Amino acid sequence: MDPKHRKILQLHRSDLVISLNLPDIYDLLLSKGVFTQDMIDEIRSKGPRRDQARQLVTDLETRGSQAFPAFLECLRETGQHDLAELLQCGNGARLPPSVPIQPSLIPVPVEKPELTEKPDRPDFTPPRLAPLRPETLPVPKPFSPCSELKDRKGSDIDCDKMEKRFKALNFEVIVKRNLKYKHIRHEMSSLAKRDHSAYDCCVVIILSHGTEANHNRFPGAVHGVDGPSVPVQLITNYLNGQNCPSLQGKPKLFFIQACGGGEKDTGFEVSSDEAEPSLGGIDDQTDAIPVSSSSDSLSMSDEPDARASLPTPSDILVSYSTFPGYVSWRDTQAGSWYVENLDRVLEENGAIHDLVTMLMMVNDAVSQISAKGLYKQMPGSFNFLRKHLYFQSSQS
Repeated sequence: MDPKHRKILQLHRSDLVISLNLPDIYDLLLSKGVFTQDMIDEIRSKGPRRDQARQLVTDLETRGSQAFPAFLECLRETGQHDLAELLQCGNGARLPPSVPIQPSLIPVPVEKPELTEKPDRPDFTPPRLAPLRPETLPVPKPFSPCSELKDRKGSDIDCDKMEKRFKALNFEVIVKRNLKYKHIRHEMSSLAKRDHSAYDCCVVIILSHGTEANHNRFPGAVHGVDGPSVPVQLITNYLNGQNCPSLQGKPKLFFIQACGGGEKDTGFEVSSDEAEPSLGGIDDQTDAIPVSSSSDSLSMSDEPDARASLPTPSDILVSYSTFPGYVSWRDTQAGSWYVENLDRVLEENGAIHDLVTMLMMVNDAVSQISAKGLYKQMPGSFNFLRKHLYFQSSQS
């Protein structure tokens, strides 16, 4: 934060502690990316309102150059004009009528593949083909200026590729863009409440910035356009066997194009016959931001069950564009390495190979690319499917 702004907050700390209306301002500070959900929860844990206000002002001083004008905007939007004018006068400059906080574009689709096991298997019973309900999840382009997230140039290319590819695989595709943190969770909650009994499968594709997050099953988190991140673990939980009964026993696929952290992998040397190196684009970028801490908020029952049952995370596959903790590369002209190769492999092999085999092809192809002639990337997946999954393509 600018030292002048920090001084203003310190000068008027007592006024803020006495008069600040907290309940209305928390959601706005979260949506504008000034604070994360964890920071809001920590402030609320301080107890009395004045103690919460005191902690909020203290934390605000650490939140970067855009935090002060965004805070003034929050005060105005919640009707706390006297406090806003007090801080503005202390600044000695007029605050613009609004702080430009443009959400960004990014898509995510949930589509419809058919679940089948290899026809020559003795235990194979072809499932009845049903139209598949697709769904989508979001991601951004012009991110909140307080979030430290940059525009994801080239992401629209990824979105178009995935939409066309899954339509060619006989999916019904829905693309949603510009979703904030709370809207991502709302869309996933709405999806979980739908009746999927007439459908074979559900697919969610997310293109966004990503980061590390605390987890006990699926690593990583993806950011809404306003900055706060949603853990991948939470996203998958919406559709697991407990929370989405109509998808029980059906494959739930998640494709995550986002960084898993901030580390850059330089790889290791191998003999020439071990790899066929290729160069990335001339303007490769990453989808990484600093590490955050998030936790799963969906309650899970641990009550014993003597009925016939399946494990809660069964029939879920999460495919990540990069290894946990590492950045994921994206060419601003051609799109991300992961999506480009996923699209190609599905086009060339979707009619003949199962999904897991095709993901191994994607892993191998992406591993051969180098960013700036130096940095590497290794996709991977967490696979809890119980059967081989084959898509129905137009070539089938």
